[in-house]
Amino acid sequence: MAPATPPHERLDAEAATTLAEVARRLRDWDGPIVILGHVDPDGDALGSVLTVARALRRLGKTVLAPLTPPRFLAFLARPSELCEPLTALPDAALVLMLDGDLGRATGAPLEGARYTINLDHHPGNPGDADLSLVLPQLAATAVLVKHLVDALGLAWDEDLATPCLCGILTDTGTFRFANTDRHTLAVAGALLEAGVDYADLNDRLMWRHPSYFRRLAAVLATVRFELGGALVTIEQSLAIQAAFQDGDDDSDDFVSLVRYAEGTLVAAYLREIEGGVKVSLRSRAPFSARRVCTALGGGGHDVAAGATVPADREEEFLELANAMVGEQIE
Repeated sequence: MAPATPPHERLDAEAATTLAEVARRLRDWDGPIVILGHVDPDGDALGSVLTVARALRRLGKTVLAPLTPPRFLAFLARPSELCEPLTALPDAALVLMLDGDLGRATGAPLEGARYTINLDHHPGNPGDADLSLVLPQLAATAVLVKHLVDALGLAWDEDLATPCLCGILTDTGTFRFANTDRHTLAVAGALLEAGVDYADLNDRLMWRHPSYFRRLAAVLATVRFELGGALVTIEQSLAIQAAFQDGDDDSDDFVSLVRYAEGTLVAAYLREIEGGVKVSLRSRAPFSARRVCTALGGGGHDVAAGATVPADREEEFLELANAMVGEQIE
């Protein structure tokens, strides 16, 4: 008799029932399955999409995954495994959205979908797909994907486990963030047992184009410490971007670097785009990055969130962040 699954590796009964229904729908679907991630896909979005796409293809399903990864994550995908964005869905398509709500889907229009499924771990997800499972208590959507592949009855190997573990590593800061719990570590341990080359994967996740480091130097030159260092900001102007066009803009993790400045409660990265500013926040409890970004029309997690605001709202963001950080330190 196989040993019982430890409690920290189980979903609760309601979530397990829903996930079993997701697995049944995917196994029984005769038409094409289109797997989508969110705008500006990170390691969790890409890792989740690749894991599920590989699993479903093993079941003989026709899978389309229109996702364009950032340069530093592109090594995870094999040639032709991901496809170009779709202008329309194929007939009788099931759309599976991973790591975000339907409103953040990229790569294909949702119009014409025969059925929609949404698996996510972001709080604030309205769960408006035909079948949704949103578990904010999970450290990454890739943790939920691990349970999904188990529910599909597939055996794990290095090919499935590597992108899945990538999703967990990137969303936990390689197990440094507060969302790392016993459940997360148990799932990661099971993936390692499937044959992931952990040292190689971690090494590859840190590779960057040489222009990344020159861009980093220019952005760090803009650093400002406010409220006694509780709020730190860095900025990337269009001029900085124009000066470093020889590589992709893999700068999203810049904000995580300045977050480690001693005494910082909130780190903000302001990246100028045409007509607006892309805001990325990282924070420490009890400050909620999500609260600020939700007020600006974005979202995310309490410790990591983002929003895109019109250029004329940049000062509004700074005032809001200053006021909320000020409340925490008074």
